[in-house]
Amino acid sequence: MTTKLLVRNIDDDIALALKQRGAANGRSAEAEHREILRAALQRPTRRSLVDVLTSMPNVGLDSDFDCRSA
Repeated sequence: MTTKLLVRNIDDDIALALKQRGAANGRSAEAEHREILRAALQRPTRRSLVDVLTSMPNVGLDSDFDCRSA
C-alpha cells in the first residue's frame, strides 16, 4: 500500500539540502525524502539477548574480566 504525503512550509535551505543529498545519492529529492523517512521510521529487527551473547567471540580468560582483583 502506498500513500501520498505532502510536506508544506519547508525552509528553502532544507529543500535545497534535500535536493543536493538526493543528487549525491543518485536520487530525486522525492526519492531521497522517502529514503530518509524509511531509515528514520523502520526499526531493524531486534536480536534477542541470547543471540547477542552467543555471537560474542570467546576471547580472553575469565580472570581478565574480574574487576574484583584490581
